[in-house]
Amino acid sequence: MNGHIRLVLACALAACLLGASPAWAGKANDTLVYTSERGEPNIDIWYNSSREGLMVSRMIWDQLIFRDPKDMSYKAHLATSWKWVDDLTLEFSLRKGVKFHNGEKFDADDVKFSLDFLANPANKTNQRRGREFIKSVDKLGPYKVRVNLKEITPQILEYFAASAFMMFPNEYYGKVRNKGMALKPIGTGPYRVTFVDPGKLVKLVRYDGHFAGSAKGKGAIKNIIWKTIPGKYAQVAELLTGGVDWIWRVNPVQANNLKRNPNLSVIAGETMRIGYVGFDVVGRSGNSPVRKLKVRQAISHAINRAAMAKNLAGGGARVIHVACFPTQFGCDDSAAPRYNYNQAKARKLLAEAGYPNGFDIDIYAFRERPYAEAIIGYLREVGIRAKLKFLKYRALRNKLRGDGVPLFFMTWGSGSVNDISAITSFFFKQGPDDVYGDQQVTDWLQKGDTTLDRKVRAANYKKALTRIAQQSYWLPLYTWSINYAYSKELDFTPTTDEIPRFFHAKWK
Repeated sequence: MNGHIRLVLACALAACLLGASPAWAGKANDTLVYTSERGEPNIDIWYNSSREGLMVSRMIWDQLIFRDPKDMSYKAHLATSWKWVDDLTLEFSLRKGVKFHNGEKFDADDVKFSLDFLANPANKTNQRRGREFIKSVDKLGPYKVRVNLKEITPQILEYFAASAFMMFPNEYYGKVRNKGMALKPIGTGPYRVTFVDPGKLVKLVRYDGHFAGSAKGKGAIKNIIWKTIPGKYAQVAELLTGGVDWIWRVNPVQANNLKRNPNLSVIAGETMRIGYVGFDVVGRSGNSPVRKLKVRQAISHAINRAAMAKNLAGGGARVIHVACFPTQFGCDDSAAPRYNYNQAKARKLLAEAGYPNGFDIDIYAFRERPYAEAIIGYLREVGIRAKLKFLKYRALRNKLRGDGVPLFFMTWGSGSVNDISAITSFFFKQGPDDVYGDQQVTDWLQKGDTTLDRKVRAANYKKALTRIAQQSYWLPLYTWSINYAYSKELDFTPTTDEIPRFFHAKWK
């Protein structure tokens, strides 16, 4: 029995177990039904940080700035313009005539309330990225606000555009707080919520009052439903039987089988997440061989990253050479060395480092076991006998920050922030995750992180990235890819920030 037949039978069985699908989905009903394995019990975006929560939040709420997913440029949205008054002061002029879904008027009071609420640690919101830089917010007029920063923060616009700095209605939220917003969300976005069954189902309808001039535009599809279906086989069954129109995170085997169905589109989309192999350079885990540069370089040459990207990660993935995602501001690999797959060179470097017969070592990972096993296979071919220690993410992170691990395979998505401060600075500025201890790298990153001059930022980031590559502190592997499967009638485009924008989708 081939894989396609097994998939069809499994999906048919799952469909029977699920029961008949309600006639929600499809172009005929102008209703897009999408699904995910994980539901979100609290869709108030200030109190959840899941990818699924971010997806639905972009339809319900708006930010001051819209980041165009095509070219990562900033566009006016709830703010019509912004300017730096000085290095610590940013002013926003706000759009007039905008109304929330409940009719409440949007103005400077809502912006001040939203930013003050997010910046106040006592509110214990889940949206931490960027809020720690806000000192205070001043209302300068009914449609103008000033944001005062605690320190120079050149990436603050990126936080406003990419993080969950959603503008909430101050009067409504002041009355209902989180509990009310989670059940009856109110925003200014292109879709309004009509029903919430926490963790299971969310129904949205196009908000015809969405403001003119919106960078998101008016939704083309009238109804959107988010339906939680645990288990990928059950999701595939619903897709094949017409119960849903869109699923994602389909594994490569399932994706290849679904491509045979003429009623479906199956595509791979690159994401901002990257994979990397890291080394305990400072010796938290002891005097491991990876503390030697030539050993790290040998490992870097031993792994066939291009083959892994093609055969394991699937379409959309690409090999990278520095510790960041290619579109992120400051991510310049032009001066970095290339560690091309070369086992002979790897063996030579190992011999020069004093390990002609290789050595034994533990390698730690928390996800994608086949990827880790492929790395182990390549290392064994040059004499490095690596043993896999597979942990949950939190356990591995705690061990990295504690007594250390010598060699590890991990990934990082930067929170979809298109600036290398969200990745390179996070791991190489003497924080708890810095196992490299390079003060020169830290100094360059600090200069890049604390000036508004883009040329100065870029120059310092390039120096830091080049040294990280020269010293083989990381072996960046490749960008992550996600497989999407959806109805052939749907016109959908994936984005690298891993936040599907259904308000840009339409029926063919």
